[in-house]
Amino acid sequence: MAGEETPIAGEETPMDGEPTPMDGEPTPMDGEPTPPEVMWSAFVSTHPGEVSPESPYAVWHFGDDQRMADELAELVCRGTKRATAGALWSYEAGGEPVPRAGDLSVVTDWTGRARCVVRTTGVAIVAFDDVTPEFAAAEGEGDGSLEHWRQVHWEFFTRELRALDKAPRLDMPVVCERFEVVFGGLAPAPGEGGGAP
Repeated sequence: MAGEETPIAGEETPMDGEPTPMDGEPTPMDGEPTPPEVMWSAFVSTHPGEVSPESPYAVWHFGDDQRMADELAELVCRGTKRATAGALWSYEAGGEPVPRAGDLSVVTDWTGRARCVVRTTGVAIVAFDDVTPEFAAAEGEGDGSLEHWRQVHWEFFTRELRALDKAPRLDMPVVCERFEVVFGGLAPAPGEGGGAP
């Protein structure tokens, strides 16, 4: 579910103290936003031997509205958000596979503009009521507290599950995914190791 911007096509040059494009990262061209496939191609070209153009990847945005999608993508690009959670019931209803460690994804904003590439580093399925304060803090939202996490996710899951004729429950299974930014955002340059823990 549910930062300082990395310049990607269509954005102005950052001010002092803001992140700048990394070597090999797409840069503004003709004011056009960066499509996911362009960011993927740039990622592949800067990580030879690690991935190929044919390597599988997902493309997605956070949340269910523009404000949420854009704000959470920004938090990922800043390095603040290193985890996300989804209702297992939604994965099952949509026929979507549960993420696995090693999966690669292009995270976009609401409009489909690519923001960064992330690698899933771990996945656990736990009851809503068993999500830990540490995981809530890794999500990087609000004040980082478990109380905030529970409130905003309960509201989100209520909206999301309504379409499935379900309602959130304290014992409902939640997919808790951890990830690192590997390209775009504040990712390390190739050869400098992984992103945030």
